[in-house]
Amino acid sequence: MIKKITLFLLLLAVIAAAGYGYVTKQVEQYVTQPMQLEQERIFTLKPGTSFNRVLFELSEQGFVNESKFSKLVGRLYPELTQLKAGTYLLEPELNLTEALKLFKSGKEHQFAITFVEGSTFKEWREALIEASHLEHVISGLSEVEIAKELGLKHEKLEGLLLAETYHYTFGTSDLDILQRASNKLQQVLDQQWEKRQEKLPIKTPYEALILASIIEKETAVEEERERVASVFVNRLNKRMRLQTDPTVIYGMGDKYDGNIRKKDLRTPTPYNTYVISGLPPTPIAMPGEASIAAALNPEHSKYLYFVASGKGGHVFSKSLAEHNRAVRAYLKQLRSNK
Repeated sequence: MIKKITLFLLLLAVIAAAGYGYVTKQVEQYVTQPMQLEQERIFTLKPGTSFNRVLFELSEQGFVNESKFSKLVGRLYPELTQLKAGTYLLEPELNLTEALKLFKSGKEHQFAITFVEGSTFKEWREALIEASHLEHVISGLSEVEIAKELGLKHEKLEGLLLAETYHYTFGTSDLDILQRASNKLQQVLDQQWEKRQEKLPIKTPYEALILASIIEKETAVEEERERVASVFVNRLNKRMRLQTDPTVIYGMGDKYDGNIRKKDLRTPTPYNTYVISGLPPTPIAMPGEASIAAALNPEHSKYLYFVASGKGGHVFSKSLAEHNRAVRAYLKQLRSNK
């Protein structure tokens, strides 16, 4: 009798072992399955979500295949259960275990928004509206109200935000991005102001931003920035009007249709440097660091004029006669290109 009981218990043990082996194998196959992704996808793990709920949401969104053994993952793989809320990037080559380890690491996906040098605040607002996974809090605010939220004394934001690429995580607000851009601009401006040349016709850091914004709009050629800056500095020192088209365009606002006519050059606006003397009242665009540096450390030159060469750069002149010849050459180049 004892022998029969022993055999029966052994049989139960074998069956149990076989069953356990089968279950663990099924769970292993479940957690090592490749993600069902053809391209990168974003997955947000909300605070307070249980481990089993995460597995359910992954299957519900079609990222993994369902399994009746999924509820056993936590028991057999407890090291995978301590997940951190966040927004993550799931890539096609990941399997489920790797995805869970990503959630455990807390390494959230970094989104990016790029503001182009020379852009305007109006364009920044449009870019922020289109940016994914940003919390939009400035949509109902005026520019003056946004400036106040950023702690800025100027009511216009043109030129007060540094144009570059900013990375952010899910839940970041558009105001957070603008605050970072404002802080970064101030940091760069402070550094460049400390290194500025002596005896510049630039009396305040804000004037440096105004000049930097004009430089930014006048040339995209890196090696020309200091020379373009020298032209404007030389003209300011000689009390000559700056006569720069980008300021005219900015002053025209929505009236600008892509062309500047002679009457536009003669029409007074606070920004028309063909009419006003000195710098316009505010920056006309968002400058990058290179243009701020150029404004405060221009090339030492005697140039007073420049015109497009028709080949991507500019021709610089020291006299009006030289400049007029360069203009005629530019117009001839334009005609030959047609």
